[in-house]
Amino acid sequence: EYSIVDSAAPIKDRDGTMVGVVLVFHDVTESRILSQQLVWQASHDTLTSLKNRRYFERELTTVLEQPQRQHVLCYLDLDQFKVVNDTGGHAAGDELLRQISSILVQNTRSADVVARLGGDEFGILLKQCSLENARRVMDLIRHMITDFRFAWEDKTFGIGVSIGMVEINETIPNLAEALGAADAACYAAKERGRNRLYLYHADDQELSRQRREQQWIARIQQALDRDQFQLYRQPIEPAALPCQSNRAEVAGHYEILLRLVNEDGEIVPPMAFIPAAERYGLMPAIDRWVIEAFFEEARRLQLGTGYSHDAYTLNLSGASINDDQFLPFLKQEIQRSQLSPAALCFEITETIAVSNLNRAREFIRDIKQLGCSFALDDFGSGMSSFGYLKHLAVDYIKIDGSFVRNLLEDNVSTSIIEAITKIAHSMGLEAIAERVEDQETRLKLLELNVDYVQGYGVGKPAPLPKTLINRQSLPIIAS
Repeated sequence: EYSIVDSAAPIKDRDGTMVGVVLVFHDVTESRILSQQLVWQASHDTLTSLKNRRYFERELTTVLEQPQRQHVLCYLDLDQFKVVNDTGGHAAGDELLRQISSILVQNTRSADVVARLGGDEFGILLKQCSLENARRVMDLIRHMITDFRFAWEDKTFGIGVSIGMVEINETIPNLAEALGAADAACYAAKERGRNRLYLYHADDQELSRQRREQQWIARIQQALDRDQFQLYRQPIEPAALPCQSNRAEVAGHYEILLRLVNEDGEIVPPMAFIPAAERYGLMPAIDRWVIEAFFEEARRLQLGTGYSHDAYTLNLSGASINDDQFLPFLKQEIQRSQLSPAALCFEITETIAVSNLNRAREFIRDIKQLGCSFALDDFGSGMSSFGYLKHLAVDYIKIDGSFVRNLLEDNVSTSIIEAITKIAHSMGLEAIAERVEDQETRLKLLELNVDYVQGYGVGKPAPLPKTLINRQSLPIIAS
């Protein structure tokens, strides 16, 4: 068979009588096949042959415009797919996606829309389907994927799937809301242990929190691109008051803190955006911004301003500790900074250190070889085990502020702080107490032999002595 385009032209004599006809047939088989392929590729995923994201969103938009709706949107994210991809390579990952796609198609109707949305994420639009039936179908698919064993070369892998479900009703006004709700529900399924279903509810407080965090992604990226962050510093002082101390006058010691300046010039505290940055993998970029901005400012402050002998502590996230490219970057910035490494202290939380002890130990060792010091933050809030301290070459332990805040009223907090301080001193470390809000607490900490104090009772965070001039010549508005 050939695809043709045909035309017919009459042959007439001089009297106008038709005496024949000319037929022309043109073979368009190849061009029609190419056209059909283009149409197919525009609506399908080439790897799995499922519908693609563009087609899926178009179908979802169509059902959202219908006055009578009884549809369910499902968002599926494979669990442990990265293990298969990293172990067997991309060829193994691709074959797994094809086999999972077959499971999805076999367990849905021809009227339903099954699509690969990207990576190891799939979307299923169950048309004219009650929520009860949708839950039953998705639970069946989940069990089939859980029971499925993927064999590749000499290895066998088991995987799971986290599924977020959204009923398409009047509470879902548009495409963005539908996809955002489904994604948030899928993320909630993962957070609750993976390999499970989670149904979206408009008044779900947990999902509302997640979606607020998702909205921070664009704001954080914009702040990074436009240098809308601002560096602050907060003093760390010896526990002894100046009039009680026998120490010689020493240079200041400060912790570098981060604030975000919004479009109205208002200062946004870190706890408003740091959880979102941690959840969505933006902390390494933020850490790099802080390091670059601080050292740029430090080079200015050394030009005769009197701050060149101060010591500074900078916080690092767990994501940066685990980033192979971050340590070389940090070493390069330190070497370029003109600051003495002895004036630099880096800080990670106890939870980060314990969660990847070997990595943290190697990172601390490499940084200390340059001459910097290290502090372990929020001590007591996590595992609270003194045993792992033997494996971490830190110089300071920062006692978690939850113990310090109630120190004057809580004997248990007193005992905990005293124990932490004694252990720290026995290991040659110094203890720093956070959240010191008044002089009474400071004096009590001095009785417990705590070495240093930090908090609003010692000094509030304030912008660095010179307003940071960002690298794009955009003014930073400080409070």
